[in-house]
Amino acid sequence: MTIYNGEMGALRRAQERERVAGIIARAMPAEGCGPAIPIAPARGPSMAVTPNVVMPDEKSRTGYKVEATGWRGFRAARAIDVFDTLDQREAVRARKEGRDPIPPFSKAQVTIARHYRDLVERHDAGGMRCASLEARRSGGGSSGGEFIDAYLATGNEIQQLRQRIGAGAAMVVRRVRPSARGKATASIIRDRDLVDAVCLHGKSFRDVLDGHGWAIKGQNIQKLSDALKSALDRMLGKKNTVRKILP
Repeated sequence: MTIYNGEMGALRRAQERERVAGIIARAMPAEGCGPAIPIAPARGPSMAVTPNVVMPDEKSRTGYKVEATGWRGFRAARAIDVFDTLDQREAVRARKEGRDPIPPFSKAQVTIARHYRDLVERHDAGGMRCASLEARRSGGGSSGGEFIDAYLATGNEIQQLRQRIGAGAAMVVRRVRPSARGKATASIIRDRDLVDAVCLHGKSFRDVLDGHGWAIKGQNIQKLSDALKSALDRMLGKKNTVRKILP
């Protein structure tokens, strides 16, 4: 059947309306969030969270209490990351299997992963401001000493966390049968590469395997998951998860 230009134009407009509607739907704040939170496509999908604050409480045994906050009872919005996605998938599997969900990662592991991500993002953004401060300093402006100190402290903390990750490898080519590797060009997946790919760039285990030429198999995904858990435990300072440095 011949489609004339007018019909083709109408089809393209309908497809574009559908595409834009999908973007707006994904950018909408989650249900229960405050009306002042904007629709932000760059933010991506979000979830509603209840902000908490620690307040003095004379009646409490500790002298403090945790109280939920929020503007006029509304909740805040937080962008969904890879750990939220893993939790959601586990919840779906658990419902299908009629059992309670088992979180893929502990709260402490997720917290340190997000802390590392936030540190790196803040440090990378601060690099631009440092360059601006240097330019102003040469012209006799404010030195911005406090910001520089904070910037350096953040960099030191990032370096400490990366030292805890170590130079080990999550997937080593020579330790895996060729049939389980995938492509002939499969390369070593180092712990640091795995942590950065998942925590900083939000990549899935499948993305990491594919990017390094490995076969996307359940056993390989499980190995990456276990390796990431160990790396996050080391970042938390747990001594029983130290990895040997590769030669």
